[in-house]
Amino acid sequence: MNKLIQNEMMKLIAKKRLIVIAIIIGVLVMLFTYAQYKQVQTQREKLGTSDWRTILQQQIVDTTNRLSSSRMTDEWKKQLQISLQQQKYYLDHDINPTEPGAPTFMRIFLESSIDLFIPLMVMVIASDLVSSEHSLGSIKLLLTRPVKRWKVLLSKYLTLCLAISLVIAITGILSYIISGVVFGYKGWGAPILTGFNVTDTGLNTSEVKLLSLWKFLLMDFGLVWFVAIVVGTLSFMLSVLIRSTAAGMGVMLAALISGAILSNMVSSWESAKYFFMVNLRLTDYMKGTAPPIEGMNLSFSMMVLFVWWAVALFVSFFVFTKKDVY
Repeated sequence: MNKLIQNEMMKLIAKKRLIVIAIIIGVLVMLFTYAQYKQVQTQREKLGTSDWRTILQQQIVDTTNRLSSSRMTDEWKKQLQISLQQQKYYLDHDINPTEPGAPTFMRIFLESSIDLFIPLMVMVIASDLVSSEHSLGSIKLLLTRPVKRWKVLLSKYLTLCLAISLVIAITGILSYIISGVVFGYKGWGAPILTGFNVTDTGLNTSEVKLLSLWKFLLMDFGLVWFVAIVVGTLSFMLSVLIRSTAAGMGVMLAALISGAILSNMVSSWESAKYFFMVNLRLTDYMKGTAPPIEGMNLSFSMMVLFVWWAVALFVSFFVFTKKDVY
């Protein structure tokens, strides 16, 4: 098995996919860092201060003014009300929700890319792990080796898991190094609140806990890794079912983009909460953001994603071990 995994890893490295992904992540982090820097500069120029309390007070005033608009939908108004309650909670407890530094940037970047950017990077790796063997004509040679089919596929899947872990690590390292040049490398011990619970009546703060940022980041990385594994497994299944890499990537791309759209439009479509793409933003539950559909929570979304992962893995192995190769 070790030799099979080593062989698959060598194939992946030879395709230079990981290098391309690292370059894309680096460029996006630089753009995101510049955008954050300009936002901070604009706030300082507008308010004439860098004091976070003054900035947060202004955000509270702006949010309150936006809530007075009669053209706002009920769903968006509810989200703003929850955001307003959180802002007031941070101010009342004298905690800066955006402590400057590279660790804070890492958190924001991870939370912003969990449902689309990182899944897209994972899809690039997973979508042709099996289908490329058909297009290159090497599938017959691979299966004529004295190794059982399930072991061949397992080696590919374990290689995918290793590659996904590497992509997440690259994302964390590059976001820390690049953003630290601008915002500094301190802030691992910055306080951050979690445990906000969104209910029918508003924001429940009875279970709010104060954590150091490094602990919060560990949980964020764990949730991002879990989402990436689920998306990678679904892409892996499509690679087994569809011999065309382009077709498999197209299907997965359509699903991810539709998920980003549906998350803002499905509040009244209750059955949509069972779609995997609606449940990808697990880190939102850590922040206390209102879920896309009422009644959803972290446990529910993780269970839905786990079921999709298990079904995709079962279908992949069942089809690969049973189908004819020609």
